[in-house]
Amino acid sequence: MNEFLVEITTVVPEGTPAEEVDRRRAAEAVRARELAAAGHLARLWRPVGERRSIGVWRAADEAELRGKVLGSLPLWPWMTATVTALEPHPNDPGSR
Repeated sequence: MNEFLVEITTVVPEGTPAEEVDRRRAAEAVRARELAAAGHLARLWRPVGERRSIGVWRAADEAELRGKVLGSLPLWPWMTATVTALEPHPNDPGSR
């Protein structure tokens, strides 16, 4: 699988009932755990004081990442994502 740096911002549409937001957020947590168990979600961070996330995700290619991985998130219709394909760096201390 290839790795991707993904920055996600979620904006809940105005007028969305709180129950719908709560339902989707709960389902999002479940789906994130499933994707992590399947090896698609490697790491996830939230910048301090911000409502966006930055993560390392894995998929065969960007089409699979957007369509089958990120696209399966319950909050995906409310998300915008910036995807950057990653490759190993020769000086990466984690590769030793």
